[in-house]
Amino acid sequence: MAQILKGKEVAEALANTMKKDVEDLKAGGVVPALGIIRLGERDDDISYERGAKKRCESVGVAVKQYLLPADASQEKLLGVIHEANADRNVHGVLLFRPLPRHIDDNAVRAALLPEKDIDGITDGSLAGVFANISLGFPPCTAEACMAILAHYGIDLAGRRVTVVGRSLVIGRPVAMMLMHKNATVTICHTKTKDLPSVVREGEIVIVAAGKAEAITGEYFREGQTVIDVGIHVKEGGSLCGDVKFAEAEPVVKAITPVPGGVGTVTTCITIQHVIEAAKKALVS
Repeated sequence: MAQILKGKEVAEALANTMKKDVEDLKAGGVVPALGIIRLGERDDDISYERGAKKRCESVGVAVKQYLLPADASQEKLLGVIHEANADRNVHGVLLFRPLPRHIDDNAVRAALLPEKDIDGITDGSLAGVFANISLGFPPCTAEACMAILAHYGIDLAGRRVTVVGRSLVIGRPVAMMLMHKNATVTICHTKTKDLPSVVREGEIVIVAAGKAEAITGEYFREGQTVIDVGIHVKEGGSLCGDVKFAEAEPVVKAITPVPGGVGTVTTCITIQHVIEAAKKALVS
């Protein structure tokens, strides 16, 4: 039986640290605040927003919402972003994407200041990840993977890590973050020849394939640690990841569950970034 790497334990540890940091900031006259920009009423956006607000409330972070209709113009959205950029009382901005088709995503990302980009969507934030410098913030889900590994004491130095997926949201940034911890990283994807054998080579496997239960038992061997980033709704309403858990769990050494794994930690990382942004603003 594999060790189940529960996100709840990681989230609780992060929350305890965040509460102390918020208390210290408030003692210095700063109330960390998250700005949420949402266009339209997508169910998944509203669900994540609800979780983020609840987490903010639990640690003492304020929330300011910028809510626009789905058909809001690009000019209107850019105006809201500039407003959030200029507001010294808003320390981090969470912009829900994907944006409606009539909005130029590149223009919108370019408008957001990297120092307020808590979800790592700007070119500046991604440059910070790749160069390992303090510019913006890493994508929250990528950092959640790293937080889980750190919490459970999984050493990365010299380890072989396989990342399944190459997106700018997960695959490529998490690969860079792993290398900064001295891991040896292989990035693979749907076009990789003999993908199962490549995945089996990794001592640690981070799966962000983007397809429900696509990574089955044949991809794994004994001794591996598996971080499953995916989350999908199956017929009947139950949730699953990119990994077929029932086949992988009896084989591997440790694995994150879905739900209750990476997603649970991601919201915490979002709020942690707001607090870090407030700290930076305090000394700037």
